[in-house]
Amino acid sequence: MEGKTETACRICGYDDGTVLYDKYGCALFVICPCCHSEAGVEGCRLSGAREARKLWLASGGKWHSPECTPTGWDLDKQLANIPAAWR
Repeated sequence: MEGKTETACRICGYDDGTVLYDKYGCALFVICPCCHSEAGVEGCRLSGAREARKLWLASGGKWHSPECTPTGWDLDKQLANIPAAWR
C-alpha cells in the first residue's frame, strides 16, 4: 500500500481520519478507541488481524472506550471500512 496512508483500523474498521499507517506502510502505533488494537501490533500480519477481529467480535464487538462511540454507530458499516487486503 505504499503511497497511500491508512486511517481505518485493520481490526474493526473504525475510521476517524487519524493516520494509522504512513505512506510507506509504517505503523504509527495508534491505539484504536473502539477495539483497542494498536496499529502495527495485531494488524501487522493478515492472520493476526483476522484473529484479533475474531476475538473482538466474539466478545460482543463492544467499544473499549464507550464514551467515544459515535451517535448512530453501526457495526456492519464500520466493518465495511476495513481495508480489503486486511479482511
